[in-house]
Amino acid sequence: MTAPVSFGVGVPDDTVLRLCGDVGGGRRVLELGVSDARNSLIVAQAGGKAIAVDPDPTRLAEVRDAAHAAELYVECFEADIADLGFATSASMELVIADHTLAGVSDLPRLARQVHRVLRQSAAFVMSVDHPFAAVAADPSVAYGAKAPTIGDWFTLFERVNFRVDRLYELGVGDGSPVPTTLVVRARKEGS
Repeated sequence: MTAPVSFGVGVPDDTVLRLCGDVGGGRRVLELGVSDARNSLIVAQAGGKAIAVDPDPTRLAEVRDAAHAAELYVECFEADIADLGFATSASMELVIADHTLAGVSDLPRLARQVHRVLRQSAAFVMSVDHPFAAVAADPSVAYGAKAPTIGDWFTLFERVNFRVDRLYELGVGDGSPVPTTLVVRARKEGS
């Protein structure tokens, strides 16, 4: 039994949220930015064709070393996570980004590239810090000042021809009265 795809510390994984489906069986799965959970290793362990892109050569070396130690293979590309020129159009069956989008300066470009590389109706699953969490941490911070709002994400996905079919606001509990993590699954529409 392999570990499930992770969406961050303290939030349910894919065994609960069921956003990614089977990542094995040779499915081509792209991890945008190597997450702390190293979802690309989870995909490789499940029998999927794992591909990771990250601008940090150290993160990629860690994934390569861990894959080698486990006798797995993860195809790694050192590039900005919005630079997906290495992937042919409609070649991916799933794209995952686990808390790796915060530093992306051009989210529309990233979304267009993800749309290009995904197969028809395939999913882009992302987790990010919930935009309201910054407001809860510091009431002087305006909603949307530190991260895109939920409305911003919906507008972005709509403009690039994605359909959001799942959205979870997670992390509410004893430690936080407001959501800390936003998890979204958006499916590619059009070509």
